[in-house]
Amino acid sequence: MRVAAWLLGIFVSAAPAATSDWHATVRDFASKHFKNPAWGYSHSMRDYALARELAAADHVALDDDVLFAAAYLHDMAAFPPWENEKLDHSDVAAGIVDTVLKGAGFPMAKIDAVRGAIRTHMYYRDPVGPEALYLHDADALDWLGAIGVARIMALVDPKGGDPDGPKAVKMLEDNLKSVPQRVLSPAGRARVAQRKAELEGYLKDLRRESENFRTL
Repeated sequence: MRVAAWLLGIFVSAAPAATSDWHATVRDFASKHFKNPAWGYSHSMRDYALARELAAADHVALDDDVLFAAAYLHDMAAFPPWENEKLDHSDVAAGIVDTVLKGAGFPMAKIDAVRGAIRTHMYYRDPVGPEALYLHDADALDWLGAIGVARIMALVDPKGGDPDGPKAVKMLEDNLKSVPQRVLSPAGRARVAQRKAELEGYLKDLRRESENFRTL
């Protein structure tokens, strides 16, 4: 079972840190710049909230400073002007996240933990440490279930560009195949079955109602 040794201890989930100026700065930055319906501001809010829920269910304490900063800024490099199409957005964001946090009041002694959580937030990466693990699992679960469907279908180009309906279905099928086994925490795995069933049910109904996706 892929759970780091520290996860086997008994911890008490940390209460959220009192809101300070840097929290508002980060939140406002994300709200202003991250507009994509699949990995924008609303996705960041869900990842933060779900990561906390999962950790609390597992009785694991999180550093809320690290989690908050990483959750709200993890997809920064998926947006211009910060994106670099030649590199994984996780690595790019990890390298530049200090440009938002430095000088904002964030405790910069924790920046390496933020970088680590951002670098491994995608389901195909291997997180190290509690904040990284629970952000990773929250992000993975957000690709499944009804919200996973909403995120992918929101990307469909209404003018017939990329992605079109069939490609969106392929993206959903790929998520269904690849993501569930990459949810690593006990609390995260406990949520996989329901979200997987929701996505499977949607694809089954869509297949029936679109002549095996031919009329999408």
